[in-house]
This record gives sequence, structure tokens and C-alpha cells, in this order.
Amino acid sequence: QVQLVESGGGLVQDGASLRLSCVASGRTFLTMGWFRQAPGKEREKVATIRWSGSIPSYADSVKGRFTISRDNDKNAMYLQMNSLKPEDTAVYYCAASESLWSDCYNSPRNCDYWGQGTQVTVSS
Repeated sequence: QVQLVESGGGLVQDGASLRLSCVASGRTFLTMGWFRQAPGKEREKVATIRWSGSIPSYADSVKGRFTISRDNDKNAMYLQMNSLKPEDTAVYYCAASESLWSDCYNSPRNCDYWGQGTQVTVSS
């Protein structure tokens, strides 16, 4: 059974840090990423990463503040979020594809598997 399970969300103040985790099971996912959806907005890419971990990709809005990483031995992926802002408030989703060159790397529309989401709320 394929599962992606996120954890680490919460309520923090402006400027704080959080670390999200996603543990995968049931498949080997060569492309993984974090996406988020705020109320009334479309789901958007936050950061994605290939199997090797050497080519991370970030949305412009989080560059320099967020860092994506993965531990293939643990089948896990992480998102270190620093200098959080109120506009980062959203439900954050882990998503994945078995394909190394999946366009899940660029768009949530092309990801094959999704976690249930974890809420991140940043208060001003």
C-alpha cells in the first residue's frame, strides 16, 4: 500500500522556523516535492527534489528561506522552513512520482501520490 505521511506542521510566529517531514512507503519515489494550498488559492509548488538530491528546485517565494532534502535510506523527505512569514500559511502536502523525470518536479498536476497534508499557520 502506497502511503505518504506528513508531520511537523503547527502554529508559529512570524520569523520562526519549522521542519516538515514526509515518510513514504509502498514504492520507491524518484521525484518528490512539497506543495501548499492556502484558502481560496490554487495548490502551488514549494520545493521539489530528484532521487539524487542534487537538483532541488524552489518557488521564488521561498528561495533562501526553505531547504528541501531527502534521506533515501529512510524513504523520507524534509522541508526546513526558516524566517516564516504569514503568507506561508497553508496546508502543506507531500507528493511523489515513481518517475525520475516526472513533471511533478514542476507542477502539482503531474504528481501521482499525495499525503494528507499538514497545516502550517504563521501569525503576525
